[in-house]
Amino acid sequence: MDFLAHGYRGLIWRWHFTFHCYGLLLPSMLPKETLLKAYRLMMTARAMAEIYDANRQVCKYVHSTSRGHEAIQLATGFLLQPCDFVSPYYRDESLMLGMGYRPYELMLQLLAKGDDPFTGGREYYNHPNIKREGFPGIIHQSSATGMQAIPTTGIAQGIQYREKEKLSDYKVPPVVVCSLGDGSVTEGEVSEAFQFAVLHQLPIIYLVQDNDWGISVSSDEARTMDAYEFAAGFKGMERMKVDGSDFSASYSGMLSAISHVREKRSPILVHAKVPLLGHHTSGVRKEWYRTPEDLAKHGQDDPGPKLKKLLLEKYKISAKELDKIEAEQVEFIRQEFEAAVAAPDPNPTTVTDYVYAPSGATEEKGVRCPEGKEKVVMVDAALHAVEELLQDYPEALFYGQDVGKRLGGVFREAATLADKFGDNRVFNMAIQEAYIVGSTVGMNAVGLKPIVEVQFADYIYPGINQLVTEISKSCYLSCGKYPVSMILRVPIGAYGGGGPYHSGSVESTLATIKGIKIAYPSNAADIKGLIKAAYHDGNPVVMLEHKGLYWSKVPGTEEAKTVEPDRDYILPFGKGNVVLQASDEAVDNGESLCIITYGMGVYWAKNAAKQFPGQIEIVDLRTIYPLDEALVYNTVKKHGKCIVLTEEQLRNSFCEALAGRIAQNCFQHLDAPVQTIGALDLPAVPMNMVLEAAMLPSADKVAAKISELLSW
Repeated sequence: MDFLAHGYRGLIWRWHFTFHCYGLLLPSMLPKETLLKAYRLMMTARAMAEIYDANRQVCKYVHSTSRGHEAIQLATGFLLQPCDFVSPYYRDESLMLGMGYRPYELMLQLLAKGDDPFTGGREYYNHPNIKREGFPGIIHQSSATGMQAIPTTGIAQGIQYREKEKLSDYKVPPVVVCSLGDGSVTEGEVSEAFQFAVLHQLPIIYLVQDNDWGISVSSDEARTMDAYEFAAGFKGMERMKVDGSDFSASYSGMLSAISHVREKRSPILVHAKVPLLGHHTSGVRKEWYRTPEDLAKHGQDDPGPKLKKLLLEKYKISAKELDKIEAEQVEFIRQEFEAAVAAPDPNPTTVTDYVYAPSGATEEKGVRCPEGKEKVVMVDAALHAVEELLQDYPEALFYGQDVGKRLGGVFREAATLADKFGDNRVFNMAIQEAYIVGSTVGMNAVGLKPIVEVQFADYIYPGINQLVTEISKSCYLSCGKYPVSMILRVPIGAYGGGGPYHSGSVESTLATIKGIKIAYPSNAADIKGLIKAAYHDGNPVVMLEHKGLYWSKVPGTEEAKTVEPDRDYILPFGKGNVVLQASDEAVDNGESLCIITYGMGVYWAKNAAKQFPGQIEIVDLRTIYPLDEALVYNTVKKHGKCIVLTEEQLRNSFCEALAGRIAQNCFQHLDAPVQTIGALDLPAVPMNMVLEAAMLPSADKVAAKISELLSW
C-alpha cells in the first residue's frame, strides 16, 4: 500500500526555512499541497474516531482521539525534523499522523497488539515512544497528565549540555516539543519544568492545547488563568497565542515558535485554543457531563470544515475533489482497522521482557584492597568514585541541592567537584526533587548519564512520582528502547539527634517500585564499587548512603573505614557478603544463628556478636534489589535460626517481607521462627537523643534477641 499517497511523511523542508524567525506567514502563502495534505489527514483522524466509536466492543481498551485538536497537531507534526524530540500527550494522534505514522501502527497500540511498534501491547492508545530513522525522537510517555513536562525538559537540558560541552555538532539545532493539555498545567511538576527551562534558557516549546475541559472539570472551576497568562510569571518564557482550530494560523504560529527556538535556543509557550469534539475517553462519554449548548459551541470550531471552506473559497478546490478525499480516507481507515484487528496479540511469554536493560556490570572487577594504602571513610570513597567517573566519561554529570562550588554537599560528599569540572558538569539545583529525579529520563535520551542527589531520604517523596511514573516504567513500556541509566544518591538513616525530617529510612518504600535497583553499602570499599557498578549497569539505581557511616563517627562503626579500591573496581549488584562467619563447631552443634542485615545493622550485629564468640554469622546484603537470595537462603539453611535486622520501622517493612520469604523457602531447615528486629513503629524519629535511642535498634537489643533465639 502506498502510504505516501495518503499524506504520510514527505514535506519539503527547504520551504519551511525561507521565513525569518518571528516573520509572519500569511495563510494565503501556504502551498495548496500542504493544505490538501492537512485536509486529508483531518479526514483520516475523523474516520479513525468514527470507526473506533462504531466498534466499541473491539476497541475495548480506554482511548482518546484528537477530534477538535487536529489543526494544531498536524501543523506541529509537519514542521518537526528528524533531529527533534517531541512528547505527545494522550490526545495527540493527529500529531503522530502529521509526523508520518501510519494509522495501522497507531491502531496496533489501540488494540494492544503484539506488533505495536511503541510498547508491544503494554500501553494505552497514543502513548508512543520511538527511535526511528527519519522521525523525531519520542521518549516513553506516561498517562499521568503533566508528568511528561519534567522528562521532556530534561531532553532540552541534555541537548544544551551537549552543545556547551561540544559533545555534539548538530547540523540543525534540535528543538524539543512538550505537548500538554491546559488542565495539566496546574500540576506542580509542570511549574518545576517551566522554572528550570527559563532559568537555563533551554530549547523547548511547551505546546498547550486548551479545550476548556479536564474530564468533567471545566476551566472556570479549575483555574484562575489559562496557560498563556500563567506563563507570564516565568521571567524569560516567550509566549504565543494561536487559534489551534485554524490550520493556517497554527502552521504560522508553530513555524514562528520552532524557528525562534532553533535560532535563539530559549523556551517558548504556545497556547492553542481548540474545541473538544470527541469524548474525554472511550470510557468517559461526552454526553454524560456536557450540555448540547456546549457541544454545539465547540462544533463551530471544527478544524475540518474551517479548512474545507478555505480550500473551496480561496484555493478554488472543487467540492467533488474534497468529497473524494473524505471517501478515500474512510475506505483507507476501514482497511487499516481490519488489518489491525487481525493482527496477533502479544505472546504471553514476553510479559516479563524489558523490565531492566542488560546490566553492563555483572562481575566483580579491579582491585578491592590495593596494597600500601591507608583506610578512608565512606564519604571520601564515594566522592572519589564520582570524581573518577567524571574524569573518565564526558557524558557523566552531577547535580543536586547544594552540591556546587560553595558547599560541595551538606555532607561534603561533592567537595571540590565543581571546582575541578566546572559549573556545567557539577551544579546546584533549586529545591525541586521532582525535577532532579525526572530530568534524568530526558538526559538519558540524548546519551548522557547523570548522577543526581536528593539531600535527605526524608525529602525523596516529591521525587517519588517521577521515579514511579516515568523512570521505573520507561524500559519496560518502551520495550527496551529507553532504559534510564542514572544514579540517585540519597543520604539516609538516623544518628545524633537528626530529628524527624533528617533521620528517616525509605528502603521499604523504594523496594515496592519495580524497575529500579537499590544499593545500601555499609563500608567504603562497597560504596565505591557499587557506585561504579551503578554507572555501568545501564538502569536506574538509588544509592542509599547512611550518613551515620559517612565518617565512622558513631561508636562501633570504625570498620566502615576500609582501604579504598582502585579506580577500576566494580562490585556488581545482587552480591551479598558474609562479614562474620560462625565456627564450624558451633554450626555442627546447633549452637549458631545468622543475621541478615545491611547498612547500620551490620555494625549493630557485629557488636552484638562479640558477646557470642563463634556462634554468629552475619550477611551484609549490600543491595536491596537485586537481592542475593541464594546467599541468604543457603546461610539460613546452614544455621536453622535467623534474625533479619533493619533500621526501619518494622511493621510492613522490607525486613518483614524478607523474613516471610525466608520462611517460605527455608521452612524445612528452620529450627525456630524467623525473627525480626527494627525500629519502633513510630511516625518519625524523635529529635531528643534519648528518645531516638529508645526507638532505634542497638547492639544491646540485638544481643537480647540473639540470646532468646539461641535458647530455642
